[in-house]
Amino acid sequence: MAFHKRQKISRARGSRTHGWGRLHRGSGNKGGAGHAGSGKKADGKKPHYADRVFGRHGFVAQNHQVEQITINLKDIEQQLAHWIAQKHAVMTAGVATIDLSKLGFTKLLGDGRVTHKLHVTVTSASEKAVEKVKAAGGTVAVTA
Repeated sequence: MAFHKRQKISRARGSRTHGWGRLHRGSGNKGGAGHAGSGKKADGKKPHYADRVFGRHGFVAQNHQVEQITINLKDIEQQLAHWIAQKHAVMTAGVATIDLSKLGFTKLLGDGRVTHKLHVTVTSASEKAVEKVKAAGGTVAVTA
């Protein structure tokens, strides 16, 4: 014998929730998808977090710092032969001349050892890097 189940939509018409409690969102009995849950204590908490769920928040920093693209001395030592072959660096009289600004670097850092005499042109350099290059017999030209 077939059993006729009464439709939910026919119950509690005229009430605030129409028989669906607090979770009816047009997505079956699961109450919706994504952020459609009721939160703690049903609809009472929604205004507290609903404004902050989507969109951008916070503040925009006004100092606009430019991101430094750095390179260490050990990386220069590794890439030196390749840069000379590619004509990004020039070797004259045992001194390698490199313009790091043309290679896209903005700061020279002092990690690593220097085994070649280098003449490096860069926007900024750390004190440690300048000391190591000078100790190896090279120079660092810092441009503004």
